[in-house]
Amino acid sequence: MTQAGGGRVGEIASTFGVDWPHLTAQIVSFSIVCALLYWLAYRPVLRMLDHRRQQIADGLANQEKINAALAEIETQRKATIAAAQAESTRLIAEAREMARRLREQEAQRATVAAEQIMVNAKDAAAREHSRMLAELRQEVGRLVVQTTAAVTGKVLTTDDHRRLAEATARQLAS
Repeated sequence: MTQAGGGRVGEIASTFGVDWPHLTAQIVSFSIVCALLYWLAYRPVLRMLDHRRQQIADGLANQEKINAALAEIETQRKATIAAAQAESTRLIAEAREMARRLREQEAQRATVAAEQIMVNAKDAAAREHSRMLAELRQEVGRLVVQTTAAVTGKVLTTDDHRRLAEATARQLAS
């Protein structure tokens, strides 16, 4: 049977024109070319593809880290803006309160100054009134002395002038 089988293979090989030494040499040459292509071309391509895969994985990991960092920065930015807005609101409130207090102080100063002006004006008016009354008494006394001198027709002495002026001043005061 092995002969029949081996004979049959030999018969088919001779029908198709198989030359066993050339076929063996071609199989060895093909195997050597395949081994060389595997070692010189296919393995470097596989290493390059693995390297690319690793770079892509690293890039995706970095992208996730960058996205996380950006999200954290955005959160910090929002917190900083909120803090700045709160601080500005507080500063504005303080400025308004300070302006209100300053306005009240200035109003009080103005009121005190106005009251002082009123007191000074009243004092000045009272002094002026007293001065005018004194002048009026003097003038009335002089007129009384003149009139009395004209009516009586005599020249009055200094004592008469003084006595008439005092009497007139007493009457005017009452």
